Amino acid sequence: MKTLKFLSIVICYLILAAGTPWQTQAQGLKSNPALDEKVKKFLSDHSGQWHDLNISSADGQLLYDIIIKGNYKSALEIGTSTGHSGIWIAWALSKTGGRLITADIDPERHKQALQNFKEAGLSEYIDARLTDAHELVKVLKGPFDFVFSDADKDWYKNYFIDVDPKLKVGGCYTTHNISDRSMGGYGRSGGRGGNGGSGDYLEYVRSLKNYETTLNNGTLVSYKKAEK
Repeated sequence: MKTLKFLSIVICYLILAAGTPWQTQAQGLKSNPALDEKVKKFLSDHSGQWHDLNISSADGQLLYDIIIKGNYKSALEIGTSTGHSGIWIAWALSKTGGRLITADIDPERHKQALQNFKEAGLSEYIDARLTDAHELVKVLKGPFDFVFSDADKDWYKNYFIDVDPKLKVGGCYTTHNISDRSMGGYGRSGGRGGNGGSGDYLEYVRSLKNYETTLNNGTLVSYKKAEK
């Protein structure tokens, strides 16, 4: 009986010491309560004001959760707008010890994004570039473990093809404003001479056997399982 009791205590101790995967991961996250409060206040103060090609708060929370869960550290955002998505991404990266490269081609949006990043207290986690993402993604060396694509939809497939070799196995590539309706032609456009619209893109990504892809309320979430 004593031996059985002893073994039970040992097993319980080992379980507690190991913890759940989430607990183990959470223990490795950086804690900065002051920054958390600053970001929360900024997001609260600006709630409902993100109209210029920005994502919703629910979408931002999704990106944040993916980064925390994956413990991702090297992120790329294609399409900064005025910075709402970048704030959610950088906030998560502040906990994993990572950094974000984000790009936008519009000078006014870029300027406003820089101001928003500063007010939210996240500038040190963000490399914001005023540039044409069509060219930038070709020359960035990477590697990346998280990508958020939210720029011109007619170029979605091109962006993916350029970034795919630079995305680590186990990494996550997310794409905004995707709907199954786009398979019927919704979202297709000529734009800047791209490779079809979001419908072509959705069909292409879903065909890749080395990616596990799900659609989450308009955000396509694709995990890279293998190189090919």
